Amino acid sequence: MLNTKMIGNKIAEARKKINISQAQLAQRLFISSQAVGKWERGESMPDITTFNRLAEILNVDLNYFSENFQSESIVTAAEPFLDKQSDEIPSVKKKKTLSWNMSSGNWVDADFSGLKNLHEKFSSSNMQRCTFIGSDMSGLLLKNNNVDHCDFSDSDISSSDIQNSNLANNIFKDCSLRKTEFSRNYIKGCDFSRANFIEVNFLKSNYIDNCNFSDVDISSGHIQSSELSNNILKNCSLKDTEFLKSHIESCDFSNVNFTGAEFKSGTFVKNTITNALWNNTSFIGMQIDSMVFDGTLEDCYFENCDFKKVIFQNVILNNTFFKNNSLKRIKFVDCQADRITYEFLKSEKADLSGIELLVS
Repeated sequence: MLNTKMIGNKIAEARKKINISQAQLAQRLFISSQAVGKWERGESMPDITTFNRLAEILNVDLNYFSENFQSESIVTAAEPFLDKQSDEIPSVKKKKTLSWNMSSGNWVDADFSGLKNLHEKFSSSNMQRCTFIGSDMSGLLLKNNNVDHCDFSDSDISSSDIQNSNLANNIFKDCSLRKTEFSRNYIKGCDFSRANFIEVNFLKSNYIDNCNFSDVDISSGHIQSSELSNNILKNCSLKDTEFLKSHIESCDFSNVNFTGAEFKSGTFVKNTITNALWNNTSFIGMQIDSMVFDGTLEDCYFENCDFKKVIFQNVILNNTFFKNNSLKRIKFVDCQADRITYEFLKSEKADLSGIELLVS
């Protein structure tokens, strides 16, 4: 059994060695200073995941927390790393490559505009009101971060991995986020207007609220097991994008191109979709509630959907299929349909009083 008193003493020793307070250590771990105090008094102990973070912050090996580890081997932040065989190294100087490491930092009101070569070194940091305009942050690993009121305009954040982070009130205008993967993030009040989100992945429980995605290209993307609420997606391209097991509510999709988009096993509720382009779009196993469709639906597909308070108004339905749906809660107003679509609606017992046959 682990000795909580011994571990507490080791945490306190290493913390003092790098000259940070309990409150500063707690801030980097995103926990309360009271929790750190309990550890150091031996009243409780960090979990396994937190031990890994502690080792990083305190500049110690994980073995440091074991009973047999010698405290003299702690590496302090101020001590340089010394190679035991340094005397044998030739005097020829090697060219150093600049490599930034902003992990485990607490950054406030800092200007990092034009930053390059950051790559994966940006995890477990608290960043507030910082500026990264025009930075090259491609291939970034951003994990367990709090990023609030920062400006990333015109930056390259493509092919990055953003996990378990809080992103609030940040500016990402004109950024490239192509092929970036988001997982388990809370994203609120951010401005992504005119950004490049081609082939982006929102996976594993992202919560996205009150963000601006106007004029964004999100084509060929994947939005899975995520919640989108109160977002603006005007004039977006969602061509060939897949929405899987996601809840989409009160978003503005005005003038959006939904060509080839797929909606599966989720909810689509109270969204605005005026002047949208529907071509080869499919809804499978979706709950569609409090929606008004307009415009032309060409080669579209609705299967096993649950409709509630849905209106098709001034819609042209062409080669659009409704299969195994309950259509009793759909209202058609001043619509037109080609013969095959009309017959599908008839077989599903839809109210056809608001539909006229298209004249070929």
